[in-house]
Amino acid sequence: MLTRLLRTHLRPYTGALTAVVLLQLVGTIASLYLPSLNADIIDQGIVRGDTGYILRTGGWMLLVSGLQIACSIVAVYLGARVAMGFGRDVRSFIFHRVLSFSTREVAQFGAPSLITRNTNDVQQVQMLVLMSCTMLVAAPIMCVGGVIMALREDVGLSWLMLVSVPVLALAIGSIVRRMVPQFRLMQTRIDVVNRVLREQITGIRVVRAFVREPYETERFDTANAELTATALRTGRLMALIFPIVMLVLNLSSVAVLWFGAGRIDAGEIQVGALTAFLSYLMQILMSVMMATFMTMMVPRAAVCAERIVEVLDTESSVAPPQEPVTEVGLRGDLELTGVRFQYPGAAAPVLRDISFHAEAGRTTAIIGSTGAGKTTLLSLVPRLFDATAGSVRVDGVDVRDLDPDLLWSRIGLVPQRPYLFSGTVASNLRYGNPDATDEELWVALEVAQARDFVEAMPEGLDAPIAQGGTNVSGGQRQRLAIARALVRRPEIYLFDDSFSALDLGTDARLRAALRPITADAAVVIVAQRVSTIMDADQILVLDDGAIVGRGRHDELLDTCPTYAEIVASQLSSAVPA
Repeated sequence: MLTRLLRTHLRPYTGALTAVVLLQLVGTIASLYLPSLNADIIDQGIVRGDTGYILRTGGWMLLVSGLQIACSIVAVYLGARVAMGFGRDVRSFIFHRVLSFSTREVAQFGAPSLITRNTNDVQQVQMLVLMSCTMLVAAPIMCVGGVIMALREDVGLSWLMLVSVPVLALAIGSIVRRMVPQFRLMQTRIDVVNRVLREQITGIRVVRAFVREPYETERFDTANAELTATALRTGRLMALIFPIVMLVLNLSSVAVLWFGAGRIDAGEIQVGALTAFLSYLMQILMSVMMATFMTMMVPRAAVCAERIVEVLDTESSVAPPQEPVTEVGLRGDLELTGVRFQYPGAAAPVLRDISFHAEAGRTTAIIGSTGAGKTTLLSLVPRLFDATAGSVRVDGVDVRDLDPDLLWSRIGLVPQRPYLFSGTVASNLRYGNPDATDEELWVALEVAQARDFVEAMPEGLDAPIAQGGTNVSGGQRQRLAIARALVRRPEIYLFDDSFSALDLGTDARLRAALRPITADAAVVIVAQRVSTIMDADQILVLDDGAIVGRGRHDELLDTCPTYAEIVASQLSSAVPA
């Protein structure tokens, strides 16, 4: 998965990566040439007392060092740009993929996990790309070049490389193999901590209302302790690597000096050559150590890449049409025929044989007990889910054949849980229509019975709104969400229990103000209160996913026992039948 992710998203940076490899090649060759020049200075200059040779060769060493530094700086700069661009691209792909998900896929992954995958996981792979450009590319070049240059200096000591390099590689490899499952577990633990923290922050009012702070503290401590324990196990394994590397390095240095001294005494090697051999051996082992640092990052990046690719490979259950319909008449007509919906793996369908027609200029209300399928039914219209059987038609065209942007432009949805974005009142209302004027915003607020409290805010339309609308009350959130839909002026209005947080007076005034605004549109209202839907042109009574009653309020009181029971539980006998 890691290789596939890198190959796919690094393709646009092929030129920069080629330049990085070439620069690292030149810089590493220059680095490998320096010990050889140093050996010449010792053997040809210092031993013979040739100051001129020392100065000439030293000047050449300065030039080579300058070239190495310049190549390294440019390579690191290009590598950083590639890594940051890679991270930006992958985050963008994940973001757009998640935006295409239906409610089913979002629930499958969970919001905390999706956030972790788009931040921490991408960061881990991005860091791997950066370190690869600065270290991994240079490591094999230095290793192979160091071996060649070391053999050029003295073949008799080469057996030391055959011992030290495999010992170092095997020792580190055994540690890294044990780290892989710990890295996989660590990413899961991060997901858990994010989920618990998100739940506690979002539900802080509930936590305090039920005095559950000690329980939630313990819950977070447990998740945090599990993450800490996993990180400590991984850290202990990582802590073993550096001492092992230093042990092998120091033992190798001692061995070179020990056996090299005998060869110098026998006249088989010169002092400068031994010094160069020792430098090359250190460079070889350092390249192995650099590769080691990379091997510590690769397992975690591989785990993160699996999680990223899992999101990118997930196709939405709500697939866009191959040949979308891009033009329909402006009628505002909604029709459901034989609709059935069942969640994958569920024992029974949520909705069964749902058929009704919501015409422009008429109000269709849906009422029923909790869990009857009202919200699911409404979600089929904007394709938050797709019906498993039957058809949902907007202006005579199946929603699965409509261009998604066209479908959404014709629908004004006020969800059961109204959500406001961080920004201002105006920025939230303009989600419905980015080109709406201030006057249009005030008209929408007035219809939604929200003008009074917005005008009471010192900044008016520019009053700040916190994420989720937590700085306004539930009723104010609902009215702002309704105003947002009104600003859009769609052909079909979908109100999913959008008046539940309003008092009866505000509810009545709002519905009265809505009538002239929605006179040419189809209106579908899901409600729990009978008083909200009594004047609807058509009332559908849902029970266990099926329509058990259809008609106006007066008719249903006589013909539908389920509706009569709902009315009896909410209204007094004084309400006219």
